[in-house]
Amino acid sequence: MREEEIEKLRGVVRDCVSKHLYSSAIFFADKVAAFTNDPADIYMQAQALFLGRHYRRAYHLLNASQIVLRDLRFRYLAAKCLEELREWDQCLLMLGDAKVDEHGNVYDTKASNAMYLDKYGEDREINISSAICFLRGRAYEALENRAQARQWYKAAIKADPLCYEALECLIENHMLSSEEETSLLSSLHFGPEDGWLSSFYSCLIKKYDKEYVVEAKFRELEKESFNSSPSDSSFKRTLKSNTDLLACKAEYYHQCGEYQKCFELTSVLLEKDPFHLKSTLVHLAAAMELGHSNELYLMACNLVKDYPQKALSWFAVGCYYYCIKKYVQSRSYFSKATSLDGTFPPAWIGYGNAFAALEEGDQAMSAYRTAARLFPGCHLPTLYIGMEYMRTRSFKLAEQFFMQAKSICPSDPLVYNELGVVAYHMKEYNKSVRWFEKTLAHIPSPLSEMWEPTVINLAHACRKLKLYEEAISYYEKALALSTKSVSTYAGLAYTYHLQDNFTAAITYYHKALWLKPDDQFCTEMLSLALVDECRCGVDPKVEFRRNEVYL
Repeated sequence: MREEEIEKLRGVVRDCVSKHLYSSAIFFADKVAAFTNDPADIYMQAQALFLGRHYRRAYHLLNASQIVLRDLRFRYLAAKCLEELREWDQCLLMLGDAKVDEHGNVYDTKASNAMYLDKYGEDREINISSAICFLRGRAYEALENRAQARQWYKAAIKADPLCYEALECLIENHMLSSEEETSLLSSLHFGPEDGWLSSFYSCLIKKYDKEYVVEAKFRELEKESFNSSPSDSSFKRTLKSNTDLLACKAEYYHQCGEYQKCFELTSVLLEKDPFHLKSTLVHLAAAMELGHSNELYLMACNLVKDYPQKALSWFAVGCYYYCIKKYVQSRSYFSKATSLDGTFPPAWIGYGNAFAALEEGDQAMSAYRTAARLFPGCHLPTLYIGMEYMRTRSFKLAEQFFMQAKSICPSDPLVYNELGVVAYHMKEYNKSVRWFEKTLAHIPSPLSEMWEPTVINLAHACRKLKLYEEAISYYEKALALSTKSVSTYAGLAYTYHLQDNFTAAITYYHKALWLKPDDQFCTEMLSLALVDECRCGVDPKVEFRRNEVYL
């Protein structure tokens, strides 16, 4: 057969692949390879077999060729076939013998030199060494060797910053701490045309910096005037409305506790792209916090219909049942999500929370500990372990886990709040005040109603230290956030009572009892305040001994 006829057949194979006619592609690729016996045509035939899901046949074809161990493309495709066949040990053998250090630097054990990780081939082609490193990471993760997986993923993104999948695995699976993510990003070598990608990656990593730092990152990527070419500027401007970037911003709002803002943004995103799964996950989390059970029900139904094999779908069902306080059903669906994908962090957290809601502490602890082991870069499992210890009044242990959570995520205000609560319970009121003040310092301004309990806690701690004016000031700040808290009115009344301002105390005891008429503390203290006011009116020198009551 003439060369031009063979080239036409190659074109037919490429066209069949582009039209997803894989059986046709396999048929014609087989004939081309038979005519030429050219390694490039054998590779094309193997690609067609792989795309047609004939993994064993594709692997046999590649393995039978003499070039498989000399050509990285052949070796990589053979390893991809073994990946699909779930033969992970064989997959690693096919990829060759290499070692990686904790910083993601790869060494060829035969040459004892660092592997050549520079890009080669056509312009903007993903480095094959990067793809091989990523596949090694996948294999080690499947073998539950997450330490090795983490190192190979780092090697993949360092070999080629365009290998987004490696960065996604590191971020989504919380394999790195915030400092490690920042360090990895700073070590990447971006091309001169990839400035936008560096900025984008900086928005993807953990948003544990101060508010103005994170906001500046988003502004840098969104701003419209750049010191670059007009065409590049036009390209960057399109990112202002990019779904991935806005999903990152929604994630940041959720982390800051601005759930309504987060929910509104994800609602807009899902109207634009209803199947954007990252936006869907953040939307579910915000809806959970806001108690939007109807929204959770609709989302869960749609996800189960469209993605029945995804952990996210059953996680959504679990969220719905958790929201309506049916914790047994919630637990079973969170469990199903973890069985579908054992590396899906929200499912493990939800699973533990469902047990905790039923006060089944041992099972909750088991779920949280599993999550802490699987996701070392996520502080939430450690935080919830501390909460469980606090529930059982093991305050010293709780404090240790809260401090561990703080070391992982030093900017989460919830961690400081829990440290303040533990210190309060241990009667370390000075320490408690410091932790609550740090909590407020880490909350984006202005304060939302969500943080009203923290302000009340700070007021209680100040009252215990007999800093009555500061306590009153914080109680009044809490009232500015919400007028529906019995604790605020009761604490304010009691503080005025301790100052012998009986008229103000009586007023606020009445307001507390209007919200909760059967409140025993306020009922008893109102009676005492009335007696105190009468005694004060009769003889100001008469003192009435009061024992401070725990609030």
